[in-house]
Amino acid sequence: MLVKTYCAAVNGLDVTTITIEVSLNRGVMYHFTGLGDEAVREGKDRIAAALQYSGYRFPTADITVNMAPADLRKEGSSFDLPLAIAILAANGNIESEQLGQYMMVGELSLDGRLQPVKGALPIAIRARKEHFKGLIVPRQNVREAAVVNNLEVYGMESMMDVIQFLTGQKAFEPTVIDTRKEFYEHQYQYDLDFADVRGQENVKRALEVAAAGSHNIILIGPPGSGKSMMAKRLPSILPPLTLAESLETTQVHSIAGKLGKGSSLIAQRPFRSPHHTISEVALVGGGANPMPGEISLAHHGILYCDELPEFNRHTLEVLRQPLEDRKITISRAKYAVEFPCNFQFVASMNPCPCGYYGDPTHHCVCTPGQIQKYMSKISGPLMDRIDLQIEITPVPFSDISKAGPGEPSAAIRERVIKARAIQNERFKDYRGIYCNAQMSERMIHKFAEPSEEGISLLKTAMERLSLSARAYNRILKVARTIADLADSEGVRPEHLAEAISYRNLDRGDWAERGI
Repeated sequence: MLVKTYCAAVNGLDVTTITIEVSLNRGVMYHFTGLGDEAVREGKDRIAAALQYSGYRFPTADITVNMAPADLRKEGSSFDLPLAIAILAANGNIESEQLGQYMMVGELSLDGRLQPVKGALPIAIRARKEHFKGLIVPRQNVREAAVVNNLEVYGMESMMDVIQFLTGQKAFEPTVIDTRKEFYEHQYQYDLDFADVRGQENVKRALEVAAAGSHNIILIGPPGSGKSMMAKRLPSILPPLTLAESLETTQVHSIAGKLGKGSSLIAQRPFRSPHHTISEVALVGGGANPMPGEISLAHHGILYCDELPEFNRHTLEVLRQPLEDRKITISRAKYAVEFPCNFQFVASMNPCPCGYYGDPTHHCVCTPGQIQKYMSKISGPLMDRIDLQIEITPVPFSDISKAGPGEPSAAIRERVIKARAIQNERFKDYRGIYCNAQMSERMIHKFAEPSEEGISLLKTAMERLSLSARAYNRILKVARTIADLADSEGVRPEHLAEAISYRNLDRGDWAERGI
């Protein structure tokens, strides 16, 4: 007897419907075809134990299993459930006309319980696209998959629940989630707020500019100056995720298995902060079974690298292309997987090896050569992709004790949202361009061209401050964002002056000041 059940294989963000075909004939052999990996082939032993625990016997017959399309690699244990159901149906233990109407995924424990799988959300999207009536998933994945509307999603505890549902022995209700209600309820629930930050008004202003134009930013200052504290509050002033952005971000986290138990849509922009010992594969993605890296988990959010010079130089260099392309392609001999990585890069670092260069309360013991060597750990091409370079000095205790609460994140966020709305209108005819940080050189000349007075100011700054040539375009991009925050149609000299002040590391005398 030949029986077919349906499941799905996830490769990157691409999902392919898999047809599991099981044929039983006389004999005692088990034949498997369809490019399944070790976890798929080991499923036979898990299925045999789960069937026995559930009151069934693994058939004594010549069993041929095929997973079509046979030339596509299948990885993971999510095929256990549909394969077990197909074997039972082929053996005559299950009679159901609904097998072809439902897609099923789930790993089987030896006692027949269903274990959670990765990629439930993109699988649910594929099931709806293929016009399946419903999707059966482990209960831990049900809220994640139920985000997809116009699809019946059932969360099951065990294989016996699935059998009873398919044969009509027991009724189950599909899980229904009010996606929009849940999404909007959690959008503004931030644990950290800029109101807690006393002083550092210039740094908060720089972070506001970075958020408004989605500019990459690096914070340089001695230990205890507040670099990490303020960087971690940056998500609280970013524009809220749209539903489309949230769905895309949630898919990436679903594939990586990073969604918490009972999670549905991610409502806040992700903030990823990898340790400086991270490997290249963990940062950009890959591995034997390619999975998203930190840059993809930061999609539509922030990738924060604390103590940037402590990262392996080769590891940092792999960021250069993703920062430009906003996607990463992982190529292997027989296939390629693409993950999105549209993130805002935020970094912090000490100004020198001892950490106290520029600190008014500590004496720096580093020579200019040591400082230069420390800074050279970050390559020019990577630094070229960072628009704002901000120096931070510690706030004296007397100022901290006198200062009142800072401006709350909600007030700053309103200004950022308004500036982003101006940019959305400006770039509506440019595909893939949403903010000032993404402007090409031609677009800079069109939208951020300064006046004669502004050009004169730029020339003077370049000469007196020994600014590098690569700073020119970055200054114009940032100045355009500052003008948007001021609701100005043109880029005025005061906007350029503020943008110039955000290029600390480009100053030719940076490593000699104060020595």
